[in-house]
Order: sequence, then C-alpha cells, then structure tokens
Amino acid sequence: MDREEKNIVIIGGGIIGATSAYYLTRHPSYNRTKHHVTLLEASTIAGGASGKAGGLLALWAYPSQIVPLSFHLHAELAAEHGGEKRWGYRRIGCGQLQARGRAVGSENRSAENGGKAEVKNGNDAANANANGNGNGDSSVSLKKRDPAALKRLRSKGFPDDLDWIASESARAYESMGSPDDTAQVHPYHFTLAIADLAREAGVRIVEHARVTSVNRVPDGDGSGREKVESVTYEHTTTNPQKQTTTETIPASQVVLSAGPWTSRIIPSLKLPISALRAHSVTIQAARDATISPYALFTEISLPPNFPGSSRKSVVSPEIYARPSDEVYACGEGDTLVPLPDTTRDVETDMARCEDIVRYVGSVSEQLRGGEVTARQACYLPVSSGGSGWGGPWIGEVRGCRGVVVASGHSCWGIQNGPGTGKCVSEVLLDGKVKSAQLGPLDPARSL
Repeated sequence: MDREEKNIVIIGGGIIGATSAYYLTRHPSYNRTKHHVTLLEASTIAGGASGKAGGLLALWAYPSQIVPLSFHLHAELAAEHGGEKRWGYRRIGCGQLQARGRAVGSENRSAENGGKAEVKNGNDAANANANGNGNGDSSVSLKKRDPAALKRLRSKGFPDDLDWIASESARAYESMGSPDDTAQVHPYHFTLAIADLAREAGVRIVEHARVTSVNRVPDGDGSGREKVESVTYEHTTTNPQKQTTTETIPASQVVLSAGPWTSRIIPSLKLPISALRAHSVTIQAARDATISPYALFTEISLPPNFPGSSRKSVVSPEIYARPSDEVYACGEGDTLVPLPDTTRDVETDMARCEDIVRYVGSVSEQLRGGEVTARQACYLPVSSGGSGWGGPWIGEVRGCRGVVVASGHSCWGIQNGPGTGKCVSEVLLDGKVKSAQLGPLDPARSL
C-alpha cells in the first residue's frame, strides 16, 4: 500500500489519460488527501481520436497482453455506471463483407446549410439531434426487404438481421465476432463520462493547458539518471481575450498519455510514437430505416468511373452501426499532413470524407439516403516495437524516475483504454503492474 504523498500529473485528456485518472481514484490505496492528481489537456477532453474513433471493442483485438483485461473492464464499467444509456455500450456482431459497389445516383443530405456539405465538429455531432430535418435533396425511397432479397443475403452467409446491405451488392460475408466477444461504445461520450467520474473522485482537470516542459533534476541515487520535479504549462482562457498564463506545478510522477503528441513532451526520451491521420463520417440512416448492430470490415469493388478523389477500384471502409440508427464509417489513414500543435488545429480533407460517404452509400440504400452528421479527422498514435505489431507502451521509462508512458495504441485505444488505465494506476501506486503480464509492452524492457 502506497501511503506517501504524491503529486501525479497526467498529460493528455483522451481515453488513456481519462482512464488512468479514473483507476487511480479507484485504487485500494488511493487517498485524495495525500494523492494529488492533475490531468492537463491542451485543448478539450476527447478532442482528438478519443472523440472521433469508431468505439469497437473485441476480445479478438490486439495486443493479447492487455485485451482480455480491458474488454472485461468495459463490461464492469458499463454495469456500474449505466454505460448502456450513458455511452452506448452494447454487444454487437462483426464480420468481413465483400461487396460490389453501385453507381451513386443521389448525394447524401447534410445536417445543415441547406443540404450542402459542411464540416461539423465530431463532438458537436455526437451531441446533435440525429433525426435531422434538413431541407436538402429528397432521400432515396427505401424498399422493404422482400423474401427474395433476404434469401439472396442468406445464401451468401449473411445473418438474418443484417439487412441494410443491398442484396444486389453483397458477394460474401464471414463472421469475425459475435455478441459474446464483440461490443461497442460511443467513444466521445465514454471518454467524457470517465473523465467526469475521475473529477468527482478528486482529480483536478485543466483544459486548454499545453505542457511546455516536464522538469527533471538528478535522481541523487548514484545511478546518473534523472527524476521528475515539476510540470510547466501554458493555460489559455476561453473568454474572448484569450489570456495565456504560465504555471508550474510540482510532480513526483508524470503520465505521458497525449496520443500522437506523446513523443513531443520529452523529446530526449525518443519515444517511437508517430502520427497517422484518419478520416471518418457519421451518417444518420434514411427515415424509417433500421440499422442492426454490426461492425463491418469491407472490401468493395467499385464500378468504372465511380466518382471521387481516389481512382482505386477496390476500397475498404469500416462501417460501425451505432444506436439510434446512426452509422460511423472510416477510411484508410494517411501521412500527407504533419501532426499539428493541438487537436484544435487538425485539418480535415473534405474530399476524403466525401469518398467515404460515397463508398458506403454504394452498398446500402439506407446509408445512401441518410444524413451526414459529421465529417472529421484525427490522428492516431502509432508506435514501433512493443508486442511486435507496434505497441502500445505502458510503464515507467528507463533513465527518468517517475515518468510513465501510456501511448501508441493505434486503432485500439478505446478498446484498450480501461486496461491501460488500470495498469498505469498500479505502476503509480504499487510500483508494478498486477492485473496483466505486459511483457514487451513495458518500455523499461523494450526501449
């Protein structure tokens, strides 16, 4: 049991920072009078990938060192805090879809601006009324599934309730997961809720606080390494004057959990974490449509002269059904635009978003006639090394006592957030991880 007074600073307000703060407050030895926890976020909580991800959870995800723990913790959190209503936790099916796209005849509606395409912040879209009453072009008239269409889908391996893929487009379906081992959350609502629970338990959360320096001093133990002493950050007010002040707070331990920005916090550590930009859209299905709960990894063959910025003949968008007949879809990543200073400065390529809308609409009447409620981009933290596929890194780094890294989760950050947060809390208050065998994910072992 850790009874020392500690000043713990968590840098980054995405899912990893939020879960680290939450599980610190749930640790058996946590004492809010002795353990002073501060979370610093350069923009807003869940402003980056944690607010714009798909939210897929799976026991078959990777890496195996952390997945089972985290999948189990997701279920516990949902049961304890009403996750089904609060952040859309539910069990779903998942499969690989092979399909042939059809020519896109009419464009999807946008939520605002008279039906014209408009960028909407993903966080705003998450809170918007998705039923939409835009006055754009009329949506595609939906035909109820006739027995012949359902029979064609079943003959190709489709589950009976996966009826929002056009039967004439469908080529094959192979199951990847079932409600026994696959689930989902709405990542923005989940991250906000976990951060709020941490705040209620005593964590101080400061938004618009960009860290400029993690200050270290010689350890004094004869090893020649350093130890953490304090953290300096610039805090910008949200009023029209945008006043910025510089503050330094004491820190005995620091958690680096700033996603793709993690390697910039202490450059001398040379953490192998880079950034990959990813685009996504959300679509409210056409009126009267019902979207059954499935996540689809697709391979869509496009017809000749298919419109869009890409000239690919085969594309692979991921499509995740969400509650209330909303669908999240994302495309391939890119490295065309360097990582900006903060999540506020992320550049969205509207053409890439429109491509995703066309791709998913080419295989689904319900999505083709739906309303696009968000076009957005974010950066994923990609690492090299670790488990062999590229991370994440979870644990104290060598060379600087008190610095714990928790980053590099790539596309599985939401899935592995709770497990990572619990492991981080154990590193900070027990001195070692007890809930999982991290092996190559431990930076002290692999970096």
